[in-house]
Amino acid sequence: MEAIASMEAQILQDFEVLAVDDGSADDTPGLLAAWAARDPRVRVVRQASEGIVPALERARGLALGRYLARMDADDVCEPSRLSAQLALMEADPTIVACGCGVEYFPDEAVRDGARRYQEWLNTAVTAEDIERQLFVECPLAHPSFFMRADAVQRVGGYLDRGWPEDYDLLLRLWAWGGGGGPAATGRLAQVPATLLRWREGPDRLSRTHSRYAPEAFLACKVHHLRRTLLRGRGGAVVWGAGPVGKAAARALLDAGTTVLAFVEVDPRKIGQEIHGAPVLDANAGVRIEAALHLAAVGQPGARDRIRDLLRDAGLTELRDFVAIA
Repeated sequence: MEAIASMEAQILQDFEVLAVDDGSADDTPGLLAAWAARDPRVRVVRQASEGIVPALERARGLALGRYLARMDADDVCEPSRLSAQLALMEADPTIVACGCGVEYFPDEAVRDGARRYQEWLNTAVTAEDIERQLFVECPLAHPSFFMRADAVQRVGGYLDRGWPEDYDLLLRLWAWGGGGGPAATGRLAQVPATLLRWREGPDRLSRTHSRYAPEAFLACKVHHLRRTLLRGRGGAVVWGAGPVGKAAARALLDAGTTVLAFVEVDPRKIGQEIHGAPVLDANAGVRIEAALHLAAVGQPGARDRIRDLLRDAGLTELRDFVAIA
């Protein structure tokens, strides 16, 4: 009921709602029927339980508008959410998708990891900041997506590839534009205001389904790196020989990308071999040419130090190097 009430309270009035009931067994059908009866903007689509990607694609296929906005059934939007996102997109035609700031609730269910992710999401606002973070994690919260319908159609819509469908879609939108695709558009942005309350709980799909496991996120990153920034490169140099770097290297190798070297600051690791690649110091690492350098460390401070070192060596972010964790 809170989600419905928050949509009814939107300042923007010119929108349609496609409410997909994916085989619910509770009181959802009655709630949606009552909503549609009092609001002609609402269309209810009921289908057998098929999962999130078929439900999203069913709604997308029926949508009539120029923009697509996402909303989960248990979240709450601020009244200005749709109007603010529409204004951002109308003001900049190069932006193909945007999000907004989020706040997890209820407070007692929000764990430390979710709080860190919330803070990280809400910090990256500009298209440039979001692009720099694109291979660290999904930089926009899925229930806050607001996208150009024609751009989503051009990249094939939502796909089920065994990894996060929202992250995969954003990476394809980016790749179609500035990330190596044929167009000059494809940027992502965010309204710099907290306009979505994102319900947290142990039963969320992102907590329970294998497509949202760390291994699935990593497979998604590597897949898209190989089709964009790694294309035409002789291989990858992994900065960080800890658990994050080793996992990234393993995923790259499994996908067929050569790992040329690891780079470490820990003198105890320098000179060793990991997955058949030498562990070098930073001075030797920056001299490896024709490679994509990957900052594969978990701590934001360490990640930024690697970025600074690579920039100082004359390398360009999102061309010669990228942070992936």
